Amino acid sequence: MSTQIPKQTDESSDTDAEAEAPSKGDERRDEKRRRAAEDRARRQAEEAEKAAADEETVELKVFRYDPEIEGKQEPRFDTFHVPFTKGMTVLDALMYSRDTYDSSLTFRHSCRQAVCGSDAMFVNGGQKLACKTQISDLEEPIRVEPLPHAEVRKDLVVDLEHFYDQMEAVEPYFQTNEYPDGELEEQRQTRENREKIKMSTRCIWCSACMSSCNIAAGDNEYLGPAAINKAYRFAMDEREGEDMKQKRLEIIEQEHGVWRCQTQFSCTEVCPKDIPLTEHIQELKREAVKNNLKFW
Repeated sequence: MSTQIPKQTDESSDTDAEAEAPSKGDERRDEKRRRAAEDRARRQAEEAEKAAADEETVELKVFRYDPEIEGKQEPRFDTFHVPFTKGMTVLDALMYSRDTYDSSLTFRHSCRQAVCGSDAMFVNGGQKLACKTQISDLEEPIRVEPLPHAEVRKDLVVDLEHFYDQMEAVEPYFQTNEYPDGELEEQRQTRENREKIKMSTRCIWCSACMSSCNIAAGDNEYLGPAAINKAYRFAMDEREGEDMKQKRLEIIEQEHGVWRCQTQFSCTEVCPKDIPLTEHIQELKREAVKNNLKFW
């Protein structure tokens, strides 16, 4: 006698399928969340755009030149818009432009404290230290160029080899034939003499004065205000020997020395350390005259 097995239906699989299928309520909630996320993103974008529009910026026009790159061998000016912050200097703005817009922008800088003298530039028509010059003191657009009367190597970098040669020509270091008797005794200087040469010791070799000098621009052999000031610093130091002072006077009274200065005061005006360069040059002229006077 045969037994019939009743046919089974797969009811469990249908139930699971129905459970996995999203309900209309779930679809509405997902759509609502998606739209909310889109609204948030749109509002954030609008707020960022508004903040950018409201942000105060400064416009820099920077000299560009690169003799080694085809297409950049013709001098030009590039414009950069830099977000302004209180206390921002020209160097800060240049560094932002380099780091944000064009990493090939080239300029010298080091200490950022107006001591190293490496970032002297021609800003809005005058020789200035970029790290010392406040953006808030300048009119826009701010025009930044390399120092005039010097060969441009790249962008804002100039060749200073000739300037350094002129500085070395006056032997800018202390020399004397007289030393204290005691082995550890100091070579003393009076307070009056220290005050006399104090300002001349502040030179940071930035070449701003040399760049501003019309005589130096036309006479490549002229020692220049910085070198003559350095000669003044040692010639007027009472601790240096008389024979060395005589040698310095011979160096600075040559044809391309102090007598080429026409007392235009341009070097004094641009000096970032406020050294009275023209005054020092005139005093050395007087010393040279006295040195050559003969009363017999």
